[in-house]
Amino acid sequence: MNAKSIAGIAGLALSASIAAGLATSPVAAQGAKEKCYGISLAGKNDCAAGPGTSCAGTSTRDYQGNAWKYVDKGTCTSIETPKGKGSLTPINR
Repeated sequence: MNAKSIAGIAGLALSASIAAGLATSPVAAQGAKEKCYGISLAGKNDCAAGPGTSCAGTSTRDYQGNAWKYVDKGTCTSIETPKGKGSLTPINR
């Protein structure tokens, strides 16, 4: 291998590791937002989905009580799901 191909492989590896890190990072809140537990669909949470999961997009079932999604501040507890309302703290579901 020459220096050019080694540099190319190193660059590709770096890009892949950055992309993997971004995929498991929490989504940043925009404006006046709050975390709302128990409202996201499977794989659509912004972060925190319990043991065995890494972060954003890792919830395993709809309306999982320990997975949250950012919502507009003051709206969480009024969001209705088939399993109940959203919560500002993790809930057992």
